[in-house]
Amino acid sequence: MIRTAVAAAVTLVAAPAAAESMSLDLPGGSVGQQVVALGRIARVSVVVPEPRLWAQRVPALRGRWTPAAALALIARRADAELVAIGPGSWRLVPRRPAMRPARVAVRRAAPRPDIASDQGGDIVVTASKRGTTRDNFAGQFARVTGSELEFGGAGGTDRLANRLTSVASTYLGAGRNKLFIRGIADSSFTGPTQATVGQYFGDLRLSYNAPDPDLRLSDLAAVEVLEGPQGTLYGAGSLGGLIRLVPNAPDPTRFGGSATVGGSVTQHGAPGADTQLVANVPLVADRLAIRLVANASTEGGYIDKPLLDRTDVNRTRIEGGRAAARIDLSSDWSVELIGIGQRIRGADSQYADRGDPPLTRAAPVTEGFSADFGQAQLVVSGRLGTVHVRSTSGVTAHDLMERYDATAPDSPVRLFAQANRTRMQANETRLWSSAPDGSGWLAGFSYIHNRTRLTRLFGAPGALEPTTGVVNSIREATLYGETSVRLLPGLLTTAGLRVTRSVLDGAGEDIAARVPVALLAMSARRKQTIVLPSAAALVDLTPRLQMFARYQQGFRPGGLAIESDFVRRFQNDRVATIEAGLRTGRAGSDRFDGSLTLAHTAWRDIQADFIDGSGLPSTANIGNGRLWTIEGTLGARVSDGLRVEAALSYNNGRIDEPSAVRLFDLVGSFTIDPAAARAQVAARLSQIPNTARVTARTGAVYTRDLGSSADLKVDGWLRYVGSSRLGVGPVLGQLQGSYLDSGITARIGLGAIGISAGVTNLTNERGNRFALGTPFTTGRDQATPLRPRTVRLGLDAAF
Repeated sequence: MIRTAVAAAVTLVAAPAAAESMSLDLPGGSVGQQVVALGRIARVSVVVPEPRLWAQRVPALRGRWTPAAALALIARRADAELVAIGPGSWRLVPRRPAMRPARVAVRRAAPRPDIASDQGGDIVVTASKRGTTRDNFAGQFARVTGSELEFGGAGGTDRLANRLTSVASTYLGAGRNKLFIRGIADSSFTGPTQATVGQYFGDLRLSYNAPDPDLRLSDLAAVEVLEGPQGTLYGAGSLGGLIRLVPNAPDPTRFGGSATVGGSVTQHGAPGADTQLVANVPLVADRLAIRLVANASTEGGYIDKPLLDRTDVNRTRIEGGRAAARIDLSSDWSVELIGIGQRIRGADSQYADRGDPPLTRAAPVTEGFSADFGQAQLVVSGRLGTVHVRSTSGVTAHDLMERYDATAPDSPVRLFAQANRTRMQANETRLWSSAPDGSGWLAGFSYIHNRTRLTRLFGAPGALEPTTGVVNSIREATLYGETSVRLLPGLLTTAGLRVTRSVLDGAGEDIAARVPVALLAMSARRKQTIVLPSAAALVDLTPRLQMFARYQQGFRPGGLAIESDFVRRFQNDRVATIEAGLRTGRAGSDRFDGSLTLAHTAWRDIQADFIDGSGLPSTANIGNGRLWTIEGTLGARVSDGLRVEAALSYNNGRIDEPSAVRLFDLVGSFTIDPAAARAQVAARLSQIPNTARVTARTGAVYTRDLGSSADLKVDGWLRYVGSSRLGVGPVLGQLQGSYLDSGITARIGLGAIGISAGVTNLTNERGNRFALGTPFTTGRDQATPLRPRTVRLGLDAAF
């Protein structure tokens, strides 16, 4: 595992008091922690571009000092030089060796906007698209470093969900899941609807009408999460929020890498293994480098199928990686090529029948799945004077194939197969300029062409026949902009606007011959213009306490869905959120840090999935709803080596105006007591699906220097997920959730080598996660259990 320190800058507003002496009490720690604390107190700007210097340990600093004198002392203790770069602004750089040749004309590296501090400083919110620092960002924001996500071996998106209470996921299996933020959720199925969470690798969307590709979170600088709709900057598909993977860029100044290997055993299951290799190779000194990441893992199965006489059927194999090449054309301009690929093969699904024997499923067919993902990006970035420029173009291919048991009670064996094929081309080009006080502007253009083909087969295994499918295509051309103005020293205001012109096309495929053509909506084409405004304000109540208020909108385009043998159209849905929050302190540098956010969301024409009259999943607009969200986080540095944290999310979502047409459709199959059925379905329609009312998490991280280049780190957590309903309608209205997940990992570092041991699901909780193994009525009650208690041992080495 690489211990990556990332170059960082701590930027605060310089004040006239910068020349005055003040009483300081800065605890011992890293240079980064001390300059961040000093910058906050003195309101000065300090730039620390060297990662090793940022992490250099220095003793406590106490007494009365001017900021310049305090920085000079920090620099002397760290064997560094202090360089004044303006009024109230300094740069801290490593001291040059006395005999080093005088290379005065050192080429300035091209700008790298994705670089931010991992050391607890004023981190840069790269998802803001203009390098806004956390202290100048008006909104709820979370950032999990790559080292945290890789601790104990690289994993998928579930690592992120385990870290945050605001992020939830379904659990159909790797490459099949859908992510939700703040309770903005539809269902677990992978149909024609766009996701409610935008997922990006750098500046390019990972997918459109497809589930989470579940890329391994390997060799990342960080993963950023923006909560609430992000329509102004990111457009369609960001109703609940945004998840952005920030990769480590190729470094032309050094050769290095890491290797990791691990093995695991699962109680009541099969063993697993994982491996990862990272290499950074400079090709032309200070100008050209490549970075390679490769990983492979096998997740042992734990579900048995007695009817097929098979055990541990749900084994999953994941292989993937990426390659990046970066060339610095000049001191201000660079070009980067990125390629990403991943292949997932699931031997069977991971749901089970309720009751005894546990972890078994009486399904007579194999329900395997596969997911293939590939993406290529070209990134050009630079600057024109004080204006930054960044253009990202890319192509994406995402294929998903799923198999479901469709055998009805006392009926012949039936199988349903569904394939989702997505192809996307996209470009985003933007210009921006930012000032240290948070003011600045952003202007951008984006274009997306996405085409998704959903094909379906049904029948006896080995003799499947095509059934109605659908193709959805969308072209979006967008202009967007945002500007921030500091009206008062303690007040920063932001306003933005996005205008999108989209063309949607859809058509049915493999239409059943028995259906009259006159009854079919076989194709549809429409054009629309979407306008998404935003506004925000950030108030500095005290040097350590901030308050923000924000208004934002988001939408998802409509399309065509399949209901029984018919192709039907569903409309756009749209959210509008107003939120307010408080935050104080910074994790890693302050003894206490915390935040509290209250948000209200109005959601119109909600797109959601249900089970149609033929037992197949379909999509429709189910009505209008609203959602209240309260989220709180709290962290404390108990001692120099121990940090504890807690978080709580509360979501209260209701569908206030259920669709009368959809309510009629959902009870059409009830003939004994339609009135009672209508009341039952209406009650289940009133709750937004997949939204756990309460999610809570607590965790602790302990680090200790053992001397002689040895160190210890222990990371443990508990996460409770409350109850919710899987979807809408009689079949999907069943309860799920209400379980406790847990894990603990310890690592001993011995110089460049580390040995780790970890346990997940410490209590061997069974639970019922957010997934439905098959949408068909099979006569069996289903549950999706947590992976049983699993123990992993790992070895990592850096070079």
